[in-house]
Amino acid sequence: MLMRRLAAALAGAAFVPALLATGAAPAAAASIGHAHITLVRGAAGNTVTFTTTRTGESLLDLSAAAPGADWGKAGAESAVVSMSVDGKYQSDIVIPSAHPIAREFALGGLAAGRHTLTFSFAGDRTPAGVRRAVLTDLHVRTVPTDDPDYEFLRFAPVIYGRNLADYGGQYASSFTDAPLVAWHESAPAATPGHKVLTYSVIWSNEDGGTNTPALMARWGRTTDIEWVYSVEIDANGNRVPGSDTYQGASHVTQHFAGTYEGDHALIETCTSNNNICDNVTDPMRFALSYDETLPADHPRESIMDAHPWTYQVTAEEMVREGKIENPGDPATAEVGDERNYLFLTVKKDQLPVGDTTSGVSVEVTLKGSPTVYRSDHLGTGGDPTWSLTRDVPASSTVELPAGTTADDIATIKLVRVPIGVDAGTTIHTTSVTRGFFLGSDYLPQDGFLDWHGSVDLTPSNPTATIYTS
Repeated sequence: MLMRRLAAALAGAAFVPALLATGAAPAAAASIGHAHITLVRGAAGNTVTFTTTRTGESLLDLSAAAPGADWGKAGAESAVVSMSVDGKYQSDIVIPSAHPIAREFALGGLAAGRHTLTFSFAGDRTPAGVRRAVLTDLHVRTVPTDDPDYEFLRFAPVIYGRNLADYGGQYASSFTDAPLVAWHESAPAATPGHKVLTYSVIWSNEDGGTNTPALMARWGRTTDIEWVYSVEIDANGNRVPGSDTYQGASHVTQHFAGTYEGDHALIETCTSNNNICDNVTDPMRFALSYDETLPADHPRESIMDAHPWTYQVTAEEMVREGKIENPGDPATAEVGDERNYLFLTVKKDQLPVGDTTSGVSVEVTLKGSPTVYRSDHLGTGGDPTWSLTRDVPASSTVELPAGTTADDIATIKLVRVPIGVDAGTTIHTTSVTRGFFLGSDYLPQDGFLDWHGSVDLTPSNPTATIYTS
């Protein structure tokens, strides 16, 4: 059984959860002989070998950098490395930074024995301004068929890139809305002994769908996070025929009728807001690792917290694509520099359950100033529907003046927000966590807000202070 503590990448950051898959000891990892691989545009690829001692699903951990790459610079956004396993094309690796980033990819099902990995600089899909890629710290680990983790790796999908003429066309995933990281979740099915496995992906942004100011207010990020594929498995760990689905256009659940590679469904990003289809046509392919899972009572953004470079990539994409107000102004609803935002998560329950006639927003005041800053920007171009209505840990952000730090904050309040006709909803709030800012490099800084308690927001008592410095 795999045990993943990716939060170690941000050791000491209070808001970062440990992401664990519970169970037995970790699968053994095998180092690859070449610890440092340099790939150059136009040059031959590099082949290395490794040995697996047991048959199972294999994963590759590595560190990837691309000198000269800058996701925020047009024409030099990334280097793309194409990876083959035993001579078969397995995955593209989009490298968005000159600084090393820890990544993990799926190698698929492999028999025990000796295997080859070939890495090639993909000049046809790499922006012209980047000429090299460097791979280090390569390790392969295989999860054998008798390991409890094997089942969710066995059925993990392979996702192909987006190929829409209006959004960059072929190879667009090398510079926009790139799939970055992924994870799985498991839940009991209706049939006793069965379970449903659901797989989700984080993209660097979405060119369509929810507008950017609403993304920051209602979801607390500018990445796009979607479930992409789901399958029911029986008590023997086999797919229930006809049970697998995917999130199609307009977020409609569709039955999968596409192609499998072994037990891995082949799907593709097919819309401007990264919904899926089961007809694969794009030349770019991403065999992401889905071995992480989401801890209970944590928002999906916790996966980003465990991969802090995702904040950097999405912020740089926003700037490059002209989606950032410059200079930023908290008095407008337009999205400013993401380093000026307080990121946080609210856990609440609406009473009656499921009622959405009211939401909750976050108010911040700063020391020495009467100005109130709201997550929903109500009164400054926002909208009541930008408040948080879902009864799961829900992330949001509050835009503040440039240079604001945790030490500048005077109060943080929760505010009940009626949406349309006020139905008298009570909002029972139990935690506000993950309070942090991004640093100058767009990477998350240490968290400072971790409130747990019990407050009821009602029509007669619509606000509650949960932080005072």
